[in-house]
Amino acid sequence: MNDHRFQRVLGARDTLALAFGAMIGWGWVVLTGDWVATAGSLGAMLAFIGGGVMVILIGLTYAELASAMPQVGGEHVYSHRALGSGASFLCTWAIILGYVSVVAFEAVALPTVLEHLFPGYKVGLLWSIADEDVYLSWVLVGSCGAALMTWLNIRGIRASALLQRTITAFVLLAGLLLAAGAFSNGSVENASPFFVDSPSGLLMVLIMTPFMFVGFDVIPQTAEEIDLPFKQIGTLLIVAVVMAVAWYVLMILAVSLALPPEQISSSGLSTADAMSAVFNTSTAGKALVFVGIGGIITSWNAFLVGGSRAVYALARARMLPAFLARLHPTYGTPVNAILMIGSLSFIAPLFGRNALVWLVNAGGLGIVTAYAMVAISFLVLRRKEPDMERPFRVTSGKLVGYTALALSLGIAFLYMPGSPSALTWPYEWSIVLMWSFIGVVLYRVSAARRLDSLSFYAGKYPQDNDTTDNQCDTDNGR
Repeated sequence: MNDHRFQRVLGARDTLALAFGAMIGWGWVVLTGDWVATAGSLGAMLAFIGGGVMVILIGLTYAELASAMPQVGGEHVYSHRALGSGASFLCTWAIILGYVSVVAFEAVALPTVLEHLFPGYKVGLLWSIADEDVYLSWVLVGSCGAALMTWLNIRGIRASALLQRTITAFVLLAGLLLAAGAFSNGSVENASPFFVDSPSGLLMVLIMTPFMFVGFDVIPQTAEEIDLPFKQIGTLLIVAVVMAVAWYVLMILAVSLALPPEQISSSGLSTADAMSAVFNTSTAGKALVFVGIGGIITSWNAFLVGGSRAVYALARARMLPAFLARLHPTYGTPVNAILMIGSLSFIAPLFGRNALVWLVNAGGLGIVTAYAMVAISFLVLRRKEPDMERPFRVTSGKLVGYTALALSLGIAFLYMPGSPSALTWPYEWSIVLMWSFIGVVLYRVSAARRLDSLSFYAGKYPQDNDTTDNQCDTDNGR
């Protein structure tokens, strides 16, 4: 029986770059104009501030739980300890939908971005989906990118962390240059109208914010690979969320100041056009697009890391097939879980550019579902295990927990039929229903080998790379 463990190699900068890089991604480049056109400049900023407040409150529940239970799997660990195996699977499978949606989103975003750098590169028409033509060259760019990112993640967390730190620094620099140019050369008149189609426009943007902010929870997923005091894990999680809220508000403000509304509405990539406008050269816009590709990579990388660890945690607790709990004998990475997530991103470009919006919305429902269940777990564990050691302890815990739960449920209802921002049929609901069906099948297939709650509470899991029913103690920290 092999005894492989994750390597504790991530420092503070690695951890912060992993979470912040995951949250900023490419969305700020490709979607900022849509947010402003949908809700107005101030409406879009208020939507992100509102979504940010929700995520900060949810992040506080995560921060306490991550410091108390620094084990791979994050949501899985907390919900299993508080609510049992069925609720734990629902919670973790929902957040994995969010992770898969982001990874697939980036595989579609990459070829979309290249259109702005190399117009006319699309050749070899394959088919049309929802009135959007899908080309062979376009698909190959996204799928090859997926294969490369999957290979990099298999090679180890050190390589992933170095890539994340480096590229996140360049993305930050590009965004700050855009903001500086907008403040210097933009106009407040461009920011009018401040609200569009209120309140439905604001709600349409608000339901996208969980998808944009997802990423802070990659920190709990990688808890067994972080080499920091457990209290600092919680602190860095909150710092990353606050930074992301400030980032999105700043980018919306910069684009609103740089471009008039009619240009934002007609622009294919308003952030790049804003960069060109404030520096009075198209080269600046192309440079921002090029650096923005780095945002695709940081988000792609982080969610491959986080999603694969969530899949691995479910498999280690025997809620998914055992082969998904295998760690690579050389690199110590959950190789089969990475291949599972990577393969889904590999096929995503086949569905065309419209899949960007479908994935954002469908994944968002999975994310807020998981957030609500983590908030419930937080409240339950405060009641059931008040003496649990909590290095990062949230003050006014009941107030924070119930508020986080109420906000999560409120956002979730916005996805439901009857809401002006409901998921669309058939595309978005089909993604949710198909993912739910796959989860039910895998959960039932694994039922005969599932660990009971007592073993889980004791910190006992099947041995990594072992497909027998033997169990061993996991490394619960230092």
